[in-house]
Amino acid sequence: MQYVTTEEITGKKIVKVLGTVAGNTVRARWVGADIVAALRNIIGGEIPEYSKLLTDSRNQAVERMLKHAEELGANAIVCVRFQTSTIAQAGEELLAYGTAVVVK
Repeated sequence: MQYVTTEEITGKKIVKVLGTVAGNTVRARWVGADIVAALRNIIGGEIPEYSKLLTDSRNQAVERMLKHAEELGANAIVCVRFQTSTIAQAGEELLAYGTAVVVK
């Protein structure tokens, strides 16, 4: 299934709008990663433990959004957006959402 951040898909025509679809995940950081991150913060640079956590979270949220769209009978999603929010002191939600459509 194709998904894009734009309102249209080049070369395709939206023939039916099925509604909003979403997928989310809530992840907690691992205390060991926090310790390593604190040490890396002194030196500077990327914190790969957090990069992996964010990548895994984004992938899971997108997979869930795609599944939701498939359940509605969509073959594409337009206007995809990502949002994050804090759920608890060490928990973060990553939400992927968009508009499920049928394109030809």
